[in-house]
Amino acid sequence: MILDQLIGFFSSDMSIDLGTANTLVLVKGRGIIINEPSVVAIQKNKNGKTRILAVGQEDKNMLGKTPGSIEAIRPMKDGVIADFDITEKMIRYFIEKAHKRKSFLRPRILICVPYGLTQVERKAVRESAMSAGAREVFLIEEPMAAAIGANLPVREPVGSLVVDIGGGTTEIGVVSLGGLVISKSIRTAGDKIDMAIVDYIKKKYNLLIGERAGEEIKIEIGATIPLDEPLISTVKGRDQVSGLLSSIEFTSEDVRDATKEPIKEIADALKDVLEIMPPDLAGDIVENGVVLTGGGALIRGLDKYLSDIIKLPVYIAEEPLLAVAKGTGKALEEIELLQQLANE
Repeated sequence: MILDQLIGFFSSDMSIDLGTANTLVLVKGRGIIINEPSVVAIQKNKNGKTRILAVGQEDKNMLGKTPGSIEAIRPMKDGVIADFDITEKMIRYFIEKAHKRKSFLRPRILICVPYGLTQVERKAVRESAMSAGAREVFLIEEPMAAAIGANLPVREPVGSLVVDIGGGTTEIGVVSLGGLVISKSIRTAGDKIDMAIVDYIKKKYNLLIGERAGEEIKIEIGATIPLDEPLISTVKGRDQVSGLLSSIEFTSEDVRDATKEPIKEIADALKDVLEIMPPDLAGDIVENGVVLTGGGALIRGLDKYLSDIIKLPVYIAEEPLLAVAKGTGKALEEIELLQQLANE
């Protein structure tokens, strides 16, 4: 134990929010130092060997724009590892970028994972981080990290309900006395909302746009309730009929219509959790409400939309995009909690 503490003093332990859309890295004592897209550009040579060309923000700019020999991929799909080798290389890249030196004591790494990951998937995450240079790897489930990062009283005998809407999954968790009492994970989140916008524009306007454009529309004018003054955006793409480049005027009402199905799926999942809530915790949730975290929490009016459906107060956490990363960082500060997580 003393040796571990001594080694920990000299190594830069870190936590990683390994998200489908973005990866955030927090180094103990330094805070969040990396916040970049979970994207890797690879090039395969004639022998079939893979070479990493770019990772993160530099690579996201390549999405949909690469020549045939280069492929920009997202190794995380629906919150889980879709490509083990590329994920390992991506984690290694972020670890090396965080330390900015070639020789260092290997760090302990705490990685946030979606609730409900299988043992095989958990093993894949651990092995990726170990192969990338970790001394020890701990896993923490997303709803718990989100609750800690949102400053909810996770260790008290009080029920707190958090909904984390990320890129690949929406994680819903009821936390009390330092553990998850109820958890639910659905693979409906930011990516599915983006694709709903892409498909809607294709069907209604015969205009082809990319997934990245769908995400930009969601951020710029996305809304789940009618706005006093609808927002308008000019969307550019390729006309399916003529094959020529074209543009349309797209409004926040269009986005609301386009995304109603995935948004409803999130609302239904929240209702499912509320329906199986233990009576003693139900009173706490009625009193304290529901907290939203993740990028999806920033969609205009989502808090009011959900509140109208479940008839409970719904709040957006402070800095919802960073809640999970901050939660993993706080967990990293507590050695006892890390050991507890390791034994789960």
